[in-house]
Amino acid sequence: MEATGAAALSETFVMIPSSVKIVDVGPRDGLQNEKQPVDTAHKVELVHRLQAAGLREIEVTSFVSPKWVPQMADNAAVMAAISRQPDVRYSVLTPNLKGLEAALPTHPDEVVVFGAASEAFSQRNINCSIAESVERFAPVVAMAHENGLKVRAAVSCALGCPYQGEVSADEVEHVVKLMKAIGVDHCGIADTIGTGTPKRVQAAMERALKHFPLAEVSGHFHDTYGQALANIYACLEMGIHHFDTSVAGLGGCPYAKGATGNVATEDVVFMLNGLGIETGIDLDADTPHSAAGLELPDQVAKIGVFHGGRPSMSRRRRDRITAGAAGNDRSPAAGSPDSQAHQPH
Repeated sequence: MEATGAAALSETFVMIPSSVKIVDVGPRDGLQNEKQPVDTAHKVELVHRLQAAGLREIEVTSFVSPKWVPQMADNAAVMAAISRQPDVRYSVLTPNLKGLEAALPTHPDEVVVFGAASEAFSQRNINCSIAESVERFAPVVAMAHENGLKVRAAVSCALGCPYQGEVSADEVEHVVKLMKAIGVDHCGIADTIGTGTPKRVQAAMERALKHFPLAEVSGHFHDTYGQALANIYACLEMGIHHFDTSVAGLGGCPYAKGATGNVATEDVVFMLNGLGIETGIDLDADTPHSAAGLELPDQVAKIGVFHGGRPSMSRRRRDRITAGAAGNDRSPAAGSPDSQAHQPH
């Protein structure tokens, strides 16, 4: 009986990867909803701190209309000011051809597109069907590939929607197949409003893995109900080893009342360290930038990258960041050509 139990336990952990890739989305997904303008220099400094701490994939900014996302109006300036490291990949979100055309001169390593798994979310926020929204990205993907760029797709609202509630694995697979059809290279499954739980996350990931190789499937989790780390562990059990996180838990979904920020990079690295999984990120790194703290306006008091491996600190920062954040349930750009620009994942 003991041997059987040991064998079952071994099978459970056989897929756990020995290393994990982390994309810190804080500079883009984390800052885009800040009410007060964040200086370009502070955004650049945040990127520098992240790479100094060992982050090798950073989502820097979004090439969107400043009318809808004024916080990202300095996108080109941020990209130009970064002191790039050869082993770091810098990605940007490009919601349409206009955005990609603006991004190309800044030389990103990767671009990000997105589509909701919820028909209700797509209709409510961008006034078109899921199929129509994904088809709009086909020329973006084609042009990105022509310019030698990798395209990462994010399937938002994959575990829940503020309008329809639970989202099924069938609905997730529908969008995954559409993304595959337009030629994206990577598929990320995003729990935009943070309502996913491990079993449902694994069901959604199984659908993504039917159409993309293991190395090209990732998870993006918000921590509204404190499930993000459990959901990441559920992915690890499947061998998935690529995750989006955000320093200090920055971010949130402006269209889902009560939704908190992305899972904190610090919390994820702390857990992975405990599991003996390599990330290349040093929570105790004494970088030239880490001691002073990074001053940002609005809800963000200080972000120190990092804080000696104390995950509770990221939660306290996240509380400050999300406190008082408006819970608008509809994009201000709904129905406009640029409306996709402001959709979070």
